[in-house]
Amino acid sequence: MATAISSLITPPALHGRCRSAASASVSVSVAAPTRLSFRAVAAPLARRRGLALWVAASSAVLEAPAEVAARKLYVGNIPRTVTNDELRDMFAAHGTVERAEVMYDKYTNRSRRFGFVTMSTAEEANAAIEALNDTEVGGRKIKVNVTESFLPNIDRSAPEPEPVFVDSQYKVYVGNLAKTVTTEVLKNFFAEKGQILSATVSHIPGTSKSKGFGFVTFSSEDEVEAAVATFNNAELEGQPIRVNKA
Repeated sequence: MATAISSLITPPALHGRCRSAASASVSVSVAAPTRLSFRAVAAPLARRRGLALWVAASSAVLEAPAEVAARKLYVGNIPRTVTNDELRDMFAAHGTVERAEVMYDKYTNRSRRFGFVTMSTAEEANAAIEALNDTEVGGRKIKVNVTESFLPNIDRSAPEPEPVFVDSQYKVYVGNLAKTVTTEVLKNFFAEKGQILSATVSHIPGTSKSKGFGFVTFSSEDEVEAAVATFNNAELEGQPIRVNKA
């Protein structure tokens, strides 16, 4: 009876095709879970791989500043006429220069007689120091040092207000400062040996963390010379500091 009803509803030839289609659909439905199962396994793997890449990238970003600090150079006592391009050209003979920047006074737009150069490797940075430190440029003996500005565990709390810094053409760069050295500590340290105009420790923008260097100003060239002779390699807060003309 069931066969007769089936034949009345569906012609035999079409019925056969329908059965074939039904069989095919069954085989598809059997195969489908296999493909779905494959995706279910592959997707977490892809996510895990993506997560691993993200973690690796994050680690690289966190480590980058330390590596950059070893390649970034402070260049002091440069003539006021030196431009960014000329500063770059000075260092290009000793490796690949990624960045060269002369620092300018934001009010007068005059060169502050120092700048920063980032080389492509720490080896090139060291080669530039060896070749250029204490050489003459435009009648001035320039100073080239590693900035040592990288400090881990950045504190993003708001910094304490700093005393107003009195700039002067008679100025020294003070490098290799301990993290504990504040502007007040630096000022008192230099003031013990002579008369100074002002002192400042540079900070990571938006934080109270020292960059590891600062500046001290005087009223005459003789005082600058005396400060370099007295304080270069002197110990402050447990480590020797570097003092050069800025």
